[in-house]
Amino acid sequence: MDVRKLFRSFRYAWRGVLHGFGTEQNFRFHVLAALIVTCAGWMTGLSQSEWMIVVLLYGGIFALELVNTAIERIVNLVSPEHHPLAGQAKDAAAGAVLLFAVASAIIGCVIFIPKWLNLFF
Repeated sequence: MDVRKLFRSFRYAWRGVLHGFGTEQNFRFHVLAALIVTCAGWMTGLSQSEWMIVVLLYGGIFALELVNTAIERIVNLVSPEHHPLAGQAKDAAAGAVLLFAVASAIIGCVIFIPKWLNLFF
């Protein structure tokens, strides 16, 4: 195995993450949401297994945002003019992000709300 090639692949991957953060408003929104949830989790006292779920959800939404960005870029490259199929591909990719974000929010509510209710009642 060529170690230099391995490290180059990590560098390219991080460049993709930084590009997504720098260019995609929704990616930055999800990073902000993750920071808020992290603060709330720290203040709430999440268990180790709850933290694992939360981190898995962070990774999922960040990864899906980057896949969505990649799909948008590829579609724009191969179909610079408006085409219904290109729009459907982009909409489907954005829909995948939306569905995962909604599921993540529901899971977050299942984790956090009972803990908060126990604090006040």
